[in-house]
Amino acid sequence: MKACNSCGKCCIKYGDGDLSASKMDIDMWELFRPDIYRYVHNNEIWFDPETKQPLTRCPWLKEAPEQESGKMRYSCDIYLDRPEDCRHYPSLIEEMRRDECEMLEPHDLIKPRQAQRKLDIIMSDSRPPAFFE
Repeated sequence: MKACNSCGKCCIKYGDGDLSASKMDIDMWELFRPDIYRYVHNNEIWFDPETKQPLTRCPWLKEAPEQESGKMRYSCDIYLDRPEDCRHYPSLIEEMRRDECEMLEPHDLIKPRQAQRKLDIIMSDSRPPAFFE
């Protein structure tokens, strides 16, 4: 499995209304990150602060062309304060395969159990302890 190359596929796919944030995320944003909280409406995320209409893309996803290849690369402007859904992604090799995640290598698809163990290690700092029980 390769390191994340910031292809943005996960953010683009899930950042258009398929994300949720925990009550704790929302409460923390309200207290400490009002800039993020502005995009919350009725405890759901990524709404236009003025119109309260759902956004079609995460407002914190930024794109820039890679210098060498010109390929678009993505970054998150709230990475350290991103929603729980984002912190826990990816969770399953099958999910990564379905999403065409560029972290996967051919041998990960041939030996998915081994790849899942490696993913679990990589993601251990991002997942709650109960995930591993």
